[in-house]
Amino acid sequence: MLISMNWINDFVDLGDLDKEALIHRFTLSSAEVEDIYHRGADTVGVVVGKILSVENHPSSKKLHLLRVDAGKGEVDCVCGAPNVRVGMTVAFAPAGSTVSGHPITEAKVAGFTSCGMCCSEAELGISADNSGLWELDDSLVAGTDLKSIYDIDDIVFEVDNKSLTNRPDLWGHYGIAREFATLTGRPLRAVPKADLEAYSSLPGTDITIDVPDLCYRYSGLKMDNVKVKVSPVNMRIRLFYCGMRAINLLADLTNYVMLELGQPMHAFDLRRVGNVCVRTFDEPFTFTTLDKVDRKISPETCMICTKDENGTDVPVAVAGIMGGYASEIEDDTDSLLLESASFSGVSVRKSSTRLGLRTDASMRYEKMLDPYLTETATARFVRLLTEIDPGARVISSLTDVFPNPPAPIVLTITRAYVDRYTGISISSEEILRTLTALGFEVVCDGDTFTVTVPSHRATKDVTIPADLIEEITRIYGYDNFEAVTSKSPLYPVRPSEQKICDDRAKDLLVLTRGLHEVHSYIWCDAAKYRQMGIELPDNPHILNAQTPDHAVLRASMIPTLIAFASENKSFSDSFGIFEIGHTVEGVREDGCANERKKLGILLWSKTRTEEALYMTARDIIVSLCSDIRHALPTFSDLTERPFSWMHPKNTTAITLGGKSIGFFGAPHPSVNAAVDKKAAFVFAEIDMDDFSEVAELPLAYNEPSRFPSIEIDLSFFADTQTIDFGALRDRFFELSGGILASVKVADIYTDADANESVTFRFEFSSPERTLSKAELTPTTDAIIAYLESIGLKFKAI
Repeated sequence: MLISMNWINDFVDLGDLDKEALIHRFTLSSAEVEDIYHRGADTVGVVVGKILSVENHPSSKKLHLLRVDAGKGEVDCVCGAPNVRVGMTVAFAPAGSTVSGHPITEAKVAGFTSCGMCCSEAELGISADNSGLWELDDSLVAGTDLKSIYDIDDIVFEVDNKSLTNRPDLWGHYGIAREFATLTGRPLRAVPKADLEAYSSLPGTDITIDVPDLCYRYSGLKMDNVKVKVSPVNMRIRLFYCGMRAINLLADLTNYVMLELGQPMHAFDLRRVGNVCVRTFDEPFTFTTLDKVDRKISPETCMICTKDENGTDVPVAVAGIMGGYASEIEDDTDSLLLESASFSGVSVRKSSTRLGLRTDASMRYEKMLDPYLTETATARFVRLLTEIDPGARVISSLTDVFPNPPAPIVLTITRAYVDRYTGISISSEEILRTLTALGFEVVCDGDTFTVTVPSHRATKDVTIPADLIEEITRIYGYDNFEAVTSKSPLYPVRPSEQKICDDRAKDLLVLTRGLHEVHSYIWCDAAKYRQMGIELPDNPHILNAQTPDHAVLRASMIPTLIAFASENKSFSDSFGIFEIGHTVEGVREDGCANERKKLGILLWSKTRTEEALYMTARDIIVSLCSDIRHALPTFSDLTERPFSWMHPKNTTAITLGGKSIGFFGAPHPSVNAAVDKKAAFVFAEIDMDDFSEVAELPLAYNEPSRFPSIEIDLSFFADTQTIDFGALRDRFFELSGGILASVKVADIYTDADANESVTFRFEFSSPERTLSKAELTPTTDAIIAYLESIGLKFKAI
């Protein structure tokens, strides 16, 4: 939000102070200032000029040769503006002046000498209008410096909107002026307003509120005989410096009052809107807003309506967000119905999100505005309009519908309470001065203060005594507090077992396996799911999702990782990614989402086969289990596949310590084809909640034998799909009599006739001596006999 110091100076005299130092102090006490801009400082020497003659350039259709009275004599000027004419009063930059940082010199332009420049508003940096020369009032004297007439010089600072979330009173210049007045100890001037009581005898306006929980207050007033259409120059400059474009007088006035007081307003064309009903509708419908966009209005959206000749409610505005195109102020509008209202911040925020439409008005209403501000803003609007256009008339009394005025908040604190919270001694006089300057009503009884919170701070801002401590200390200055070392004992935070498992898993995947960690949201991206041929899970939805495509909570990490891989597949032929994130598995008995923390892993390659990636994924899982839990997992066929994107066969369940912890496998061929036909990828998912609950086994140390080991390969004809290697491995150790050191699958071979064979590699060792092959024969015979007994035929070499 942009704030003009010229505007602030209307309400508190800061003329002799260092403005930048004061703005820095505002950062420390009130809200964060992001930047400071010196508007107009780079424009020097521009004066009022009178165009005495205009001739067409002999060789150009666009250029004109001018004779200009610049106050100190007549000068020649070459100009290409389309609206130039004899007798016109313009902003003229003579040679030696500077316009928006560009020095103006005498120069040859298309063969003719130009001793200056006639300027547009955009060239001077006071608006975005570059359609032609800025036409000034003919009564101005030639040679008069423009800065002596208009407020071109200004210091504008930008406040971070996020720092104002809990301070709706600071969304206008007057609220910030109150802060500056308090910081400097200078008086705050009252806002000039019209006396609305003078119109109390006039007829009122038909205004009804059907939804008092969505509209807290609605003030309406009618005016006519508005003849002036263009806002004063200084008003247009202030609007532009604060980030708004000038439209017409009535629209500019509503924006001006909003920027000044923080109260959004809306002017309806009285020819189209003569009465008001605030309500919602039972069925959705389409409504065209001021930006000429057709928007779908849901039943929850609060609307401003007017009754037509048949008594039917016709929507004319989305409450708190934007007016309707059909009732906008036009060039010939001379009468209006002025709206100044207070709406539910929650309702406005939700409606704004549903419509995808965030405006300056909605940003303020979201913060819960002071409902008592509506009448003040109306009186301010009337004062400004009647000053600019004395012929404008108020033709109705103020109709003010205020169903449930909030009760005032009264808090009590003592000086001892303040000292205890701050740790320093702040005098009662300083406490009283600070709170009074900020607009609080304070009754002081010795060292006890009874504080009535003003309405502009009572909307979810100052509600408890501790909030008053913040008000006192921030004005006192946090930088004035003495830094004292804390004497409180600091105890180390011991990580939970789950956190330990998460961190160790991440370290292993990154440092040992070279995988890349990614981060994502907990919801499904429906558009990406459709592209990948993956169905959305039947899972809980997010209320008030940003878009319909982001409404369903994910049930697995894998589709998210597949989407990541698909988006990044052009950066490398082979890579691996992982994430420890949250998923949701339906709803628990208590009605809450069953949220689970899971580790998702995806390996992608255009050069390796699916089988090779599958075995790598299996090795990664073994490493995770053995390094973190000191136990080996067992694998089995996943009989029931919970997701359709899984391969119908190549998916394996993971069990550790008797607990099912996840799965790994390959994608369904249709998903693989939709993502990339030329690439292979596999995935793994481990439930980290279950994984961390598996007991970590103690580390066992086996001293390696000093004697050489013997390796023996045994091959068998077998259907490898039916082999449970984990169970076989345990049986091999039982049959070895203690001399088997390790066993692994060395090879799987499939011949041209689709006959399969598997080769087991056995490593035998003794800590006492070197084994002979004769000693191993009984063991190998027993292994062969066992395997043949379960259907594996020995393949003699």
